[in-house]
Amino acid sequence: MTTVSRRAPSVELCTDERVFAELAPQWERLHRACPSATPFQSHAWLHSWWLSYGTAGGLRLVLVRDGDELVGAAPLMRVRRPWPALVPIGGAITDFSDVLLDAAAAAEGTLALTDALAELARTALIDLREVRPGGAAERIYLGWRGPRRRLSDSACLELPALPMDQLIGRLPSARAQRVRNKVNKLTRLGVVWRPVHQDDTESGLRRLLDLHRLQWQDRKVTPEHLRPRFLEHLIRSAGRMVRSDEAVVREFLLDGEVVGVDLTLMSRRWAGLYLYGVHPRLRERRTDVATMLLRASAEYLGDGERQVLSLLRGNEPYKYRWAPETVVNQRLLLAGRRTAPLLAAAVGDATARGWARGGRRRLASAFTDHTCTENARKATA
Repeated sequence: MTTVSRRAPSVELCTDERVFAELAPQWERLHRACPSATPFQSHAWLHSWWLSYGTAGGLRLVLVRDGDELVGAAPLMRVRRPWPALVPIGGAITDFSDVLLDAAAAAEGTLALTDALAELARTALIDLREVRPGGAAERIYLGWRGPRRRLSDSACLELPALPMDQLIGRLPSARAQRVRNKVNKLTRLGVVWRPVHQDDTESGLRRLLDLHRLQWQDRKVTPEHLRPRFLEHLIRSAGRMVRSDEAVVREFLLDGEVVGVDLTLMSRRWAGLYLYGVHPRLRERRTDVATMLLRASAEYLGDGERQVLSLLRGNEPYKYRWAPETVVNQRLLLAGRRTAPLLAAAVGDATARGWARGGRRRLASAFTDHTCTENARKATA
């Protein structure tokens, strides 16, 4: 029997923004070949983000090739504060970060990517935030031979991608009946939805952010959502993603007027409700926005192969009414011998921030309890 030797993958560190743009076809093939990939690892999302938010000289793409074929990639950028680190491209507006590994060459790709990152870790901490459980970066973490730490990151809430009647059927009977009443009210009011045609994606996204701004008027809103660079990023990325079935923009109509728009990002087995905007008129009519969005998602996804409907990051109370599963993202910290002190500093900083958040929650709870006690005392005085 003849044994055919397999050549080792080659590794390249790309710092050229023009090359990043030209990688689109290869990157998208790799994205499709990585089972754990989410839309946030698509070339459309990452390259668009870089155009809006990247810093000159900071790009660090670790590329692994088997011959001419891209089989692994780590989309990173260099930061210097609060310490030298390599962090994922995508920033705060990206719910999940990860590396990409072709399933057909995962073993060789993992080893090559791990070795390349270990070389980079000699001068900078590898700090992978918001890695979804089961992400490809876990393979890097498990094979890491230097100092490493795994921390909890943001909590995400997820539902099974089921038809609406089955989503409601998962709820306790009293809550299920309340949701049915909300669905019936949407039907009586005549609230309907439709996907925005791909040629109208830009106008749909502009309308989404206009409604988002109106929805949060005089209330606390994420400032980044109101900045021009965010709109530019969504138009560039979602335009490509809609054409490749990695996103859908939906409009909601009442009496023929568009009163809501949402953007949902999708992979083969996963869909995530990323952002929406609704007109105050809907709330004035006492419609339940979450029910409206989930009904549209359930109808759009149907009985397809997508298994998860993610509400993405954030533990807002309205999400818990749907009995979601809590999935906690991971923060994977990887260092070399020389950069081990940076890892210790990052862990210490994360611990201190966790204590501070816990302290604020305890203080808020104590204040609420004290207020309730005082009100009760005054009421009985």
